[in-house]
Amino acid sequence: MTRALDAVRARAGQALFARVAGPEGPRNRQRIHGTPGPRWFEPGSPIHRVHGDSSMFIGGLSALLLQSLHPVAMAAVAAHSGYRGDPWGRLQRTSTFLATTTYGTAESAEAACARVRAVHAGISGVTTQGTPYLASDPHLLLWVHVAEIDSFLRAHQEFGARPLTSGECDVYVDQTAHIAGALGVPDPPRSLDSLRRCLDGYRGELRCTREAIGTTRYLLFKPPVPLAALPFYAALATNAVALLPGWAASELRLARSAPVDRWLVHPTGHAVTGLIRWVMGEGPGATA
Repeated sequence: MTRALDAVRARAGQALFARVAGPEGPRNRQRIHGTPGPRWFEPGSPIHRVHGDSSMFIGGLSALLLQSLHPVAMAAVAAHSGYRGDPWGRLQRTSTFLATTTYGTAESAEAACARVRAVHAGISGVTTQGTPYLASDPHLLLWVHVAEIDSFLRAHQEFGARPLTSGECDVYVDQTAHIAGALGVPDPPRSLDSLRRCLDGYRGELRCTREAIGTTRYLLFKPPVPLAALPFYAALATNAVALLPGWAASELRLARSAPVDRWLVHPTGHAVTGLIRWVMGEGPGATA
């Protein structure tokens, strides 16, 4: 019985890893974790714990929903991102970037950030409201960063195997600031309080646009996942919504109920992240 269960676990883990990391996943994992050399971050540090936990599945989805509320950033994503035409490819590139910058050598992390900066340098456009934009705009990059890090941290504190202490939350924000700086953000927040203040500072710019509605409905109601995986994805998606700040959920016209979130939604989130954690195994980088 144990041997059969282990076989099921191994097959499920391989299938999930292949979806998240792509066909180059095994080779990238070996390169990221097996290449000797100095790293940006110490093993076991807060960024290792957060980015290696299955709560990232919820945090990442919640971050996409939150980020969609910036009309200029959302216009750039809608025009230039492959999230619809190649959603799995985008996920795989993102997971590889996170794994490389979190766990890889300092040299490979610098190279990964340089590649992203080069891509951003070639992206520009005009929103449907006539506002010009550059993907390399530090103000937009900062929004993407703080929305992402706040979502990752919220998810980890709710669903992570080992939630961070308040001091470790500050360390996590400070560590992620190193990556943000390498991507071209001039002054990223370096503590939890400054992260929350920075996020609040964008409130006046945020609104629900047609592109935001389209992205939200696509992610929540038309996900590119196999039929058999839909119940698991639904649990991740409902928890991603529940994780949003209340004002963000309201702006995106997503219904929320505190009692439902507490007694129904969050338990499913804990169950699914626990299942993913069991399937993928413990340890840093298990999900990337």
